[in-house]
Formats: sequence, C-alpha cells, structure tokens
Amino acid sequence: MTGELDDATREAMNAPRCGVPDRKVPELEKSDDINPTESVTSVPDGSEDPDDSQDVTTAPHPMPASERIWRELMKNKKRDRPQLSHNQEPKGAFSKPKIKWRLLGEGYSVWLSIEQQRSILMRAFRIWSEVVPLSFEEDVTSPAHLIDIKLGFGTGRHLGCSQLFDGMGREFAHAWRLGDIHFDDDEHFVPPNSDQGISLLKVAVHEIGHVLGLSHMNQMTSVMQPNYIPANSRMELDRADRRAIQRIYGQCTGRFSTVFDWVHQDRSSPGTWVFQTYFFRRSWYWMYENRSNRTRYRDPRVLSHGWRGLPDSDIDAYVHIWTRDMDRTLFFKGTQYWRYDNENDRAFVRDPEGYVYPRLISEGFPGISGPIDTAFYDRKERNIYFFRGRNITAFSVDNHKVVPGYPKAIIDVFPASADGDHPQSDLDAVYYSFTHQSIFFFKDIYVWRMVGGQQDSVPHNALLPRVPISEQWSDICDVHPSMLSTPRR
Repeated sequence: MTGELDDATREAMNAPRCGVPDRKVPELEKSDDINPTESVTSVPDGSEDPDDSQDVTTAPHPMPASERIWRELMKNKKRDRPQLSHNQEPKGAFSKPKIKWRLLGEGYSVWLSIEQQRSILMRAFRIWSEVVPLSFEEDVTSPAHLIDIKLGFGTGRHLGCSQLFDGMGREFAHAWRLGDIHFDDDEHFVPPNSDQGISLLKVAVHEIGHVLGLSHMNQMTSVMQPNYIPANSRMELDRADRRAIQRIYGQCTGRFSTVFDWVHQDRSSPGTWVFQTYFFRRSWYWMYENRSNRTRYRDPRVLSHGWRGLPDSDIDAYVHIWTRDMDRTLFFKGTQYWRYDNENDRAFVRDPEGYVYPRLISEGFPGISGPIDTAFYDRKERNIYFFRGRNITAFSVDNHKVVPGYPKAIIDVFPASADGDHPQSDLDAVYYSFTHQSIFFFKDIYVWRMVGGQQDSVPHNALLPRVPISEQWSDICDVHPSMLSTPRR
C-alpha cells in the first residue's frame, strides 16, 4: 500500500480481516475492558504445512453497526474481564501457568470431525506454549466455571453470544481477552494442508493470541496481522509474535539433564560431518536451530521416540570421543553407559567390538565409578572429564586410565573470573559448542562460559560470570504432556 487512495489501497481496505480495530500502541498499553472480537477473514486458499508460519495483511475498515451495539451492551455486562493498565506489569495476562480449555459440546463444527477439531485446537495452543511459560490443558470433565477458555462453532446468533456472526465471507471468528473464542461455522473450516476452505489452525492461533493479550501487528509475517491471507506454506510464530507474547508472560526457564552437539556424518553427503545441538530435560528433548536462535518447531519431543534404545529419561551426560582412529558416541546414566549407533540412529545392543550395552561405567573407564553429574570430551587433550559433586576427574582416552593427579576440585581446574561467581559443584551439564567455539557449564537456570585462549586479565580456563540460560538460548519451553508429539527427529 502507498498511503494514497489508489487501487492497491482500496483492495486492502476491502479485504476480509479481523474485526478488532487496529491500534498504534505498544502491546502492554491500556486496552478496553473487553477487548472483543477478533475476526480473521479472507478468501479460501490453503496450502499449509504442519510446521507452518503465517502471513496476513492489515487495513482499517468501518465498525459494523452490530458491533457498536454489541459493545454498548457489553459495557453493562456483569462478567468482569481483566485489562491492561498504562504503567503496570501486564495484568491483562493470565496469572497462572496452567490454562484449561474446552471445545464446547454444543458448539461443534459441521465441517470437521470432533477429533479433528480438538486436535487442531490443541496444536494451536501448543504453538503458543512453545514460546512462553504457559501450559494449556484440554479439560473435558471439570465444572464449566473452572475452564479458562471455552471454544465453539456457531452461525448467526450462537452460543448465547450477544454478537451475531455475519455469514460467509467476512468475519471468521471473535474472541475476548482472557476469555472465549467463537468460530463462524458458515465458513468452510479445513484442517492443515488442505488446499480448500479456511484453515482452522490459522484462525485459532490468531484468536488465541488475542485471548492471551495481544493486539494486531502491522507486520506481514506476524500471526497477529489482522487479515487472513491463505497463500503461505508455514504456520508458526514470527519473531515479532514471540517477543510480543514474551513481554507479557516472560521467557521460559528451567534446568537440563544434559546438553550437547550431536556430531555425525551427513547421510545425504558422504564424508561430510554435521552437528545439531540438543537439550535434554527429564523425558523430553529439544533440537536447537543455532542459525535462527530458537528451538525447532514442534519441540519438545519424547526422548524414547527420538533416541531409540536409550533410557527414557534423566540422561546424565553425553560424550563423543572423536579421534583419527576412533568415533564413539556415549550416553551415561547412573552407574551405566550406552554406546550410540549414529549410522542407524539407535543405541547398540552389541557394538562391533562385541561389547554388550548398557555397560558399567567402571568397566569401560577404570577408576571412574558412577553415578556422575556430567562429562565432556576435550578433543585437544584427548581426555574425558567426569564431574561429580565438587570434583573433576580426567580420563585419558589414549592411555585408557585416569590422568595422574586427579580428581581435583572443579574450581581449581576451571577458576572463577569474578570472585564468588562460580557453579562450584553438582553441575547439570558441560558441553563444547561448535557454534560458539566455547565450553559452557550449566547449573540450575544459569550458564557459565569458559574463557577462550590466553588472556592476561583472567586465569587460564576461567569461567566468565554467569548469565541466565534463556539469554543464551531462547524459547526452550515445556508443553503440557498431552501435547507432546512423537515424530522421529
């Protein structure tokens, strides 16, 4: 659009779009007591992949008379809806971490099966849960007053709502901040990947954004852009969407069982080595896309489905012994360890040397007894460093024995660069990052980075002051267990 009343501007103004008025104010500024209706609208198209990102466009339009009347009625409505205020933290946000939702039994769509509707809505909630510390749980049994978000489909006068739907072609849905979502079932709603009709996933993600407290954004790639534009190939949150919702709810934090770069040969290009960064927490894992500085879409996933043959949860350490004549990937838990077959993407039961797994750590690494806290392999020194409590023990891969002089205190081998700022003991993970070319030490929700190279101002191998993990790696969020996906990585 040019800002002039030319053909392009007229076309944008007449495009189907959301019914919520656009506001040129920050997301956390004051909103109406009821921030009603979000309606997304458009012409059918489709083409949307399970891992999609969204495009939409913005243009103002006159407020329909029915909406003006509805707003007046709602001013006197007894039901209280929270709001945001000018100079406060976002009080128009949910104040609890677990949000319950329900698809109303009297509000099913005629276009999709009940299971399709529930599955699509679950996925829409999950998309938001992957970037903020909110857990969305479908609840079909609790009393209605305990359900935070009720969703339903209807036509015309519907579900006891005072705002009528307008039939096919303009308003697809409406929603209330911290409230309910209604979909106009005169529209032909379809599942993801359909090349016909209106994508229920796109509309639901947009509407949930309003319920969570977001207004429209004048960015083409944002899911909160007011117009529905069907021609795209992805349905995921844009960076602007992520940062806007995190200004309201904050970023995800938490500790990890282990963190590592999985280095392996690229099957599509023999002789080429590639790596992916993985974060393990309990029985879940995330793959981190370093170039985009975010986790892979639709993570976390179930550990047992992505890493076959390993323990189902609470992996203590990952070690990749990588020399000119040795390439071994090992996982440790408790007093045992497993060797991983990178080529077949599963743990060995019996490796090429005839060893049966799992093995006792003390059998494979004389002088080391489990359990350990964590471990990592130093390619330059060709030592595995095992951490336990306050101590560290170096094990020589070449000599197959503990390096003389060990164990030592962790703080003596990796001193603090600033007094009093050191993990000291009981580490969660230590790993060498190929992306950052550095070693990181994890404990609780913090990470320390080891100084690289020789620097006169700090001791050798010193740890720089801690930072929150969420500042170094973004959007590593739990989701409700019912939403965990199971595909192979």
